[in-house]
Amino acid sequence: MKRKLTLTVEENLLPVAKRYAKSRGLSLSSLVERLLRDAAGYHEPSFATRWRGKFSPAERGGARHESLAKKYLR
Repeated sequence: MKRKLTLTVEENLLPVAKRYAKSRGLSLSSLVERLLRDAAGYHEPSFATRWRGKFSPAERGGARHESLAKKYLR
């Protein structure tokens, strides 16, 4: 869940920071969030790491396997 945060920065820094964020394809909020995460040493696990082991493969020969193989392998 995201929460709103109010920051106070020098007046001349704001346009520079916005241009910097835009040049990297980020919003200023996303840039600040990344910098805070890095400074705090907080890193969420990747999508793959979070979901690893959560799904079981379809058993070969079963109806689910046949359906998936027909759709994606042929």
